[in-house]
Amino acid sequence: MFMKSRWYSTRLREEVTLARWGQFGQPVLVYPTAGGDAEEIERFQLIKALEPLITAGRIKVYSVDSVAGRVWFYKEGSPEHRMWIQHQFHQYIRHEVVPAIRMDCKSDDIGIWTTGASIGAFHAAASVCRFPDVFHRALPMSGTFNLMRFTEATQPTDYYRVSSPLHFVPHLEGRHLDLLRTRYIHFVTGEGKYENIGESFALANVLGQKGIPNHVDSWGPDWSHDWITWRAMLPKYLDEWTR
Repeated sequence: MFMKSRWYSTRLREEVTLARWGQFGQPVLVYPTAGGDAEEIERFQLIKALEPLITAGRIKVYSVDSVAGRVWFYKEGSPEHRMWIQHQFHQYIRHEVVPAIRMDCKSDDIGIWTTGASIGAFHAAASVCRFPDVFHRALPMSGTFNLMRFTEATQPTDYYRVSSPLHFVPHLEGRHLDLLRTRYIHFVTGEGKYENIGESFALANVLGQKGIPNHVDSWGPDWSHDWITWRAMLPKYLDEWTR
């Protein structure tokens, strides 16, 4: 059921990992938290929480190393370098990870769902917004969507602007926007310790102004920014979405 692949990414200039759990079902790409690797979701028992759906063949779960999250979290290199890596990470996802997932699913055009918590939520939402041709639905959990607050730079670079939905979605038009309007992003967050529902509403409002389907779902003050929360959230929605 578990499989792991490694290769050298010329886009990221380092070795990368793609992990998979399950053999059949809807492919779901789970982005790790800031410093996490491809197997973080197993160590924190998220895979265990999803096991009934995986065993039933309703989902296949994939995950990658959080390369972009790592450079933000540890402030690797200059702010400009981090913003460049952010863009390169998304290109790696689109042009390396997506083909690998589709090959594994034996389908050239299967739509992929995305999810992730914290900075992983940023990537989940950004994947659908940037590449609606391959990513059809996202479940960002406890999201952080304004990454500029983690850098000492005062202005975003062009690499960051094209990577951040808060920045590029307001300027979308034409076929890209038309296709994105057929996709769906479901924001879910607690309002307990270290949570900020305002982050989700900020991006949801940007999407709504462009007619992109989305919804913000609050679990209230009893749910904090923690794996306990995400282990409860993700199986619930994936169960509903795959019935």
